[in-house]
Amino acid sequence: MRARAVRRGRRGGGAAARAAGGRREPHGVVRKRYAGLAIAVFALLAWAVVYPNATVVVGSFAHGLRDWKEFFHSPADHEALVNTIIISVASVAASLTIGIPLAFLLARFEFRGRRILSAFATLPAALPPLVGVIAFLFLYGESGVVTRAVQHVLGLSRAPWNLTGVWAIVFVHAYTMYVYVFLFVAAGLERYDTSLDEAAAGLGAAQALRLRRVTLPLLTPAIVGSALLVFMSALGSFSAPYIFGGGIRVLSTQILVSKLNGSMTMAYVETAMLALTAVAGLVVLRRIERRREYAVAGKGRTTRTRMQSRAWRLATPIVATVAVIFLILPHAMVVLVSFARDGTWTTQVLPPQYTLDNFRHLATDPDLLQPITNSVSMAAMATAANVVFGLVAAYLLVLTRAPGRRLLGLLVALPWAIPATAIALGLAATFDRNSLATARVLLVGTFWILPLAYFIRNIPIVTNAIEGSLRQMDPTLEDAARGLGASWWLAMRRVVLPAARPGLVAGAMLASVAAVGEFVASIVLYTHGNRPISMEILSQLRSLSFGTAAAYSVLLIALVLAITMTARWAESRFA
Repeated sequence: MRARAVRRGRRGGGAAARAAGGRREPHGVVRKRYAGLAIAVFALLAWAVVYPNATVVVGSFAHGLRDWKEFFHSPADHEALVNTIIISVASVAASLTIGIPLAFLLARFEFRGRRILSAFATLPAALPPLVGVIAFLFLYGESGVVTRAVQHVLGLSRAPWNLTGVWAIVFVHAYTMYVYVFLFVAAGLERYDTSLDEAAAGLGAAQALRLRRVTLPLLTPAIVGSALLVFMSALGSFSAPYIFGGGIRVLSTQILVSKLNGSMTMAYVETAMLALTAVAGLVVLRRIERRREYAVAGKGRTTRTRMQSRAWRLATPIVATVAVIFLILPHAMVVLVSFARDGTWTTQVLPPQYTLDNFRHLATDPDLLQPITNSVSMAAMATAANVVFGLVAAYLLVLTRAPGRRLLGLLVALPWAIPATAIALGLAATFDRNSLATARVLLVGTFWILPLAYFIRNIPIVTNAIEGSLRQMDPTLEDAARGLGASWWLAMRRVVLPAARPGLVAGAMLASVAAVGEFVASIVLYTHGNRPISMEILSQLRSLSFGTAAAYSVLLIALVLAITMTARWAESRFA
């Protein structure tokens, strides 16, 4: 009966509940519980997030300013810093160039093939970063299918292009990251009221002026938000520079080189510079976003119009078909190569021999099966921890007046602003010994270091997702349940958890997808015993076992799809 009373609505609130005679916990008990939760959350963030990053910063000054001066006078480090910034900015520009027009095309116009193109537009998001890089290597690398086909058709003695260097990295980033821009801008256009354009047109504004003065300003939050996500992703990218760098240096790879060479102090300096670059990008983009308010009253109403030009009506389906083929090719190529017999694909356009042995070996060879069980178990543990922590943190941020909520919001977002390479090196520098006095635990070289890294990296994703759901809940519902005599745990289970469920499911899905295919932190922290799928793929590539590497990649794609389908089932099941 009490649960039904809680669900009946917002009216009545705490006063009506108290009038009903329910017992409430004393206010002091409630405050102590909130304070206890806040202390536990702050302690975990301080130990797992702040402490490792502070260790890196302090370690960079181990010899005073000597290593910093060496960094700024080193041609290699200077090249790495400049290349990192150039690649990140160019990746943002390329992603905006692709994502914004595509979002406008699919949201504003009706044409033949629009639904098919819309369905495949987000396909690159299903490729884990390393798998996407491998697919491009199989397609457009020096011995790739497309490269060999063009060379054969044109009768060239050598490959027509060499997919290495800055432009190659930006090309790969553009394919994998334009989805962020497309999704953000498409969502903005769905909420956009096209009557504003009609009003501006009625006042005599040309189409270009309407776009510049009305449409784009209202889309600025979406554009800046997606640009920030692309910038952070490109800044910490490791797989594309590692595979396609061709000898050029970027900070993410330079950190690993310094660590492997035993120059840990220089690695700390490079990590600190990478983090400072990320913070600088965050500040610049946030300042652009906050230069003015971008809001409109009323509900969004968008309409699609048919193209008036006959030439555009004829050309658009052709362009859509080419785009769909381009989007499908990386996935199809990975699947095709997964059936290729290892060691047989050398100079041919396509693999000459095919077999099921690659998948059979993954299922029967214990050494090849271990990375699969490692990735699944580590992703499951990290995601479970993210869900529990994210729920408590979001609850404190949204539904309580716990002290330090502003600081808590900042610390929760911190792992998102710091590249994964920096987080991994911070963990390696901090948890390399057992020391009760300095609150250190030996995790480096153990199985547990990678789940901890995955957990830290995905804290912002899960917490923000749950926070968004809780902000749509009326806070008086919890007060009403408590006033009717429900314990804090019962109110959490019957009121707060159902409200948080959509964000909890979405956050868990995103965190598990990110963890199961994680590569950047793994390459810094892994050992042979806890190597994940991503590191085994790299190992197979190094040994030229392309078929086995592709089979692992197909399995990784299947895991991502399984996680996504499970999340969608959970959303529909508990809706």
